[in-house]
Amino acid sequence: MDKVSGDAPDVEAISSSTSTRGRFALTPAGRRRRSAVTAEAEPGSRRGQSRSPRRPASSLAERWTRVDDVDVFYRESPQPPDAPAMMHLHGFGLSGRYLLPTAERLGDDFHTLVPDLPGFGRSGRPLEPLDVPGIAHAAARFLDDRQIASATLVGNSMGCPVICEFAYHYPERIDRAVLVSPAGGLHNQPFHRAARQIARDGVREPTGLMPVAVPDYLRFGVPSTVRMFRALTQYPSLARLLDLKVPTLVVLGDRDPLMPSPARVRDVAGQTDNHVLVVVLEGAAHAINFSHPRELANVIRLFMADQPIVDEPNSYSHARAYEIHRGTHHPPAKDA
Repeated sequence: MDKVSGDAPDVEAISSSTSTRGRFALTPAGRRRRSAVTAEAEPGSRRGQSRSPRRPASSLAERWTRVDDVDVFYRESPQPPDAPAMMHLHGFGLSGRYLLPTAERLGDDFHTLVPDLPGFGRSGRPLEPLDVPGIAHAAARFLDDRQIASATLVGNSMGCPVICEFAYHYPERIDRAVLVSPAGGLHNQPFHRAARQIARDGVREPTGLMPVAVPDYLRFGVPSTVRMFRALTQYPSLARLLDLKVPTLVVLGDRDPLMPSPARVRDVAGQTDNHVLVVVLEGAAHAINFSHPRELANVIRLFMADQPIVDEPNSYSHARAYEIHRGTHHPPAKDA
């Protein structure tokens, strides 16, 4: 099992935003607001019966909206700061719940949003299941609903192909991209190979992920999980991310069986002129947003400020983050 950040994740627990491209002013790491949390009641069940409000599970506010006639559950900075918007997109079969350990640490620095995409988590199901392009369009319409013109998108696993599709269809609406464990493509083919990879990853993740992931997968359903997983294994994530035209951060765990080795990623990335910064996090597997939130949030802050990738000062973590590739078109690192 991986060494997990000493600050263990605790997962049980909009207004208009103007977003600008480029750097943001780095604030002291680890600053977290202890604001009161608002929780809205869930929409009624399909039989029209009302449900009691759930106990808030996050320091982010829990809210509901409606997108394309589907109820969408999301979390948001309780008091959105006057800062660029940042939307976190979850993996296949899961909700945004496992992303909260990282998202909460960034909630004071950015206008943070963590939706359960349509068909996932607590959100309603569309009439027809969405493929990767369909999910990307739904993410854009969610931002429309929140009156957000553009945002930095942070994805894990399936969230990364969704970001690539979003950038393809809406290039003017993505400020920066953060792709954490962007699986997909030849390394995950054929399907039975990918199934073995995800089984190996399961024993490398912290045990605390199980009570978060299992209910999400059961809610999503076996047929939907298999269909989406098969589609993701065929998605050329590495090729697509190298084509992104915005500053892009790729974060890899050196124990992630779903990803090629960091050396292989570095070699492939070095073959083209691109906007990509590749960072390796030692000891991490696939669900880095959950297992190493302190380290990941630190790397994201540095990336957003165009500062060198260094470990957080006075950190007691044993997980080291280091850069292995900086594309020719990526902004150069600037002194703090």
